[in-house]
Amino acid sequence: MTVCKIKDFDPNYQKHFDGIDLTGFDVYTGQEKVGSIADILVEENGSLRYLVINTGVWGLGKKVLLPIGKARFDHKSKRVYIDAFSKAQVESLPNYNENDVVDRSYEEKVRNGYRPTGMNSTASSAGAGFVAHPADEQEKDAAMYELNDSDHQNLKLYEEHLIADKQRRKTGDVIVGKRVDTEKAAVSVPLDKERVIVERNTPKDAHVAVTVNAGAFQEGEIARMEVFEESVDIRKEAFVREEVNVKKIVEKETATGEEQLRSEHVEVTGDGKAIVRDDAKTAVKARQ
Repeated sequence: MTVCKIKDFDPNYQKHFDGIDLTGFDVYTGQEKVGSIADILVEENGSLRYLVINTGVWGLGKKVLLPIGKARFDHKSKRVYIDAFSKAQVESLPNYNENDVVDRSYEEKVRNGYRPTGMNSTASSAGAGFVAHPADEQEKDAAMYELNDSDHQNLKLYEEHLIADKQRRKTGDVIVGKRVDTEKAAVSVPLDKERVIVERNTPKDAHVAVTVNAGAFQEGEIARMEVFEESVDIRKEAFVREEVNVKKIVEKETATGEEQLRSEHVEVTGDGKAIVRDDAKTAVKARQ
C-alpha cells in the first residue's frame, strides 16, 4: 500500500470537499480537544487513509496517524471527533515524521495502537516478516479505513435562482457612403470689348488757308491704337462642403423576466428527539 500527502496527490483537493480545507480542523475526543489535523494521507486511487494528528494541545509533542474510519467529521464546526481516544494511545502510537515511509510494518504499528487490548498483532522488528492476525481482526482493521456513512450523513438543500445571460446578436447593418450628383450650373460674367471709333468732322475754318509742314502730302502717315477685349475662362474647383462623422453609441435599456423559483428547507419530524442548530448557533428542539 502506497500513501502520499493529499496535496501531492491533488493540489486543488478542496474542490472535492465543497471548497473546505480539512487541514487545520480541530480534533476532539468527547468534549476534550486533542489537537488539530496537520495533514492527510491518501491511497494511490485518492481514497482517504490517514489523518495526521498534531497532539500538541495535549502537550505530548508528537504527530500520529489516525485511520480515516476512526474519524467523524463536523464540517460546520470544522471539527473531527474521535471516540475513546486517550493519551495512552497516543503514547503507544509511532511518532509520524513526514519523511517516514508508511509501509506494511509501519501501518501494523499504527493499527496496534487502535486495536482493543489483547488483540494486537506484531510485525517483525527487523521488518522481514509480517505477522497475520485472525479473520475477525482483519475485518476490524478494514473498518478503520472506511468512513461510517451513519456518522457522516449529509442532506443537501437546493434552491433555484434566476440566471439571466446576455447574448450579443447582429440586428442589421448601417452603411454610410457617398454618391455624386450631377447638375448644370451657369455663370454670367460681364465682358469688356474695345472698339475704335473713327469720326470724320469738317472744321469750321475748312476754307481758311493754313501753312503746312514739310511732311504734308506724303503717304505712309498712320495712327496706331491697340484694341483689347475680355474673354471668359471657366474652370471647376473643389471645396469641402461639409464633414460627416460616423460613430456608434450604446443605448441602455432593462429587460425584465419573471419565473417561479423553488427552494428546499429542512423539516424535522419523527418520534425521536433532535436538536437543530442554525447558522446563528441557536438550538431549536424539534417536536417529539
